[in-house]
Amino acid sequence: MAKITASVFTSHVPAIGAALDLGKTQEPYWQPLFKGYEYGKQWMKDNKPDVVFLVYNDHATAFSLDMIPTFAIGTAAQFQPADEGWGPRPVPVVHGHPELASHIAQSVIQQDFDLTIVNKMDVDHGLTVPLSLMCGQPPADKFEWPCPVIPFAVNVVQYPVPSGQRCFNLGKAIRKAIESYDEDINVHIWGTGGMSHQLQGARAGLINKEFDNAFLDKLISDPQAAADTPHIDYVRDAGSEGIELVMWLIARGAMNDVNGGKAPILKKRFYHVPASNTAVGHVILENQF
Repeated sequence: MAKITASVFTSHVPAIGAALDLGKTQEPYWQPLFKGYEYGKQWMKDNKPDVVFLVYNDHATAFSLDMIPTFAIGTAAQFQPADEGWGPRPVPVVHGHPELASHIAQSVIQQDFDLTIVNKMDVDHGLTVPLSLMCGQPPADKFEWPCPVIPFAVNVVQYPVPSGQRCFNLGKAIRKAIESYDEDINVHIWGTGGMSHQLQGARAGLINKEFDNAFLDKLISDPQAAADTPHIDYVRDAGSEGIELVMWLIARGAMNDVNGGKAPILKKRFYHVPASNTAVGHVILENQF
């Protein structure tokens, strides 16, 4: 039986990818941020999964206003890094896990969640920046990511977007799907995006440290309270793009404690301002069995 052993949460700021790609990680501005991920990189080496189920949002790369799936699962064997206007990031091709992805799609749809099945798509910084932060940044032509990755895209760009409770419940369904997969594999589930930020309008540059840290408190110790947070709170307190945090609730909903098990072990909590014009959050939780 497959099992989820850990969840990883991290922002996926595009400027972080640029800093990595351009060799700026040791510059004074960026040093504190990348230092905050040193533990996670070593933890990833020490706790390498067989598969990562990575929840992120597409930034008008694979999808556009022509077609906006609320939830989309990548079932392909591989996914190319996307060209977001200045060429693809110099990172490896992302290898998928079609068998597990298809099994999850079947199970989750039978649990009454509608998923869009995507057999071909490019993946943008929303997916590749978290991989770089947790797995390092060797040259694309000499490196593969340490394990297959199942991309799971959530619409948090164009309203209407899914509620935090919907995402939390979806995480529970994904957990059930993974645990019904008839192979003894170790799966990590990652929630990415956020934290507080707004990219346009009169409040462009908004960062709310108090909201962000309160959300992290709830995510770790009271995830149902985090799931109960209404959309208007994200928009008002965390900026228009703060709604990305609902994606973290998918990963949190897949953990043992909200499914009748033990509370997870907090291995890492990190918060940093600023990275470009956003706040960065990072948490690692390990399941107890």
